[in-house]
Amino acid sequence: MKFDKIKIAKILFWLALFGSYTLAVLPQDNQPIVTPFSDKGNHFLAFATLTILILYGYRVSYLKASILMLAYGIWIEITQLFLVDRYAEVMDVVADVVGIVLGIVLFRIYRAVAR
Repeated sequence: MKFDKIKIAKILFWLALFGSYTLAVLPQDNQPIVTPFSDKGNHFLAFATLTILILYGYRVSYLKASILMLAYGIWIEITQLFLVDRYAEVMDVVADVVGIVLGIVLFRIYRAVAR
């Protein structure tokens, strides 16, 4: 059985996007513990993963991936402004940006090694 890696990356991207948004809007009292990391660590990990998946699955440019992921991170924080038990934080967006940069670096390393 042959797997289409690009299709799998696309599916994983949407699952990760849906999962990360769901976790971002759940009340903090109902938050499952998904990783052993802090809130900022979770942002960092989520955005590195999302960036790698969008780059691999959709073959977008680094700039486009960065803009889309940054817009998504800002959207999460805007959404949290309207939720009772959630808080928008600029440092969350900073952690997102660091994750985006790491995702790009890791993807570039992967492409260089794969050649």
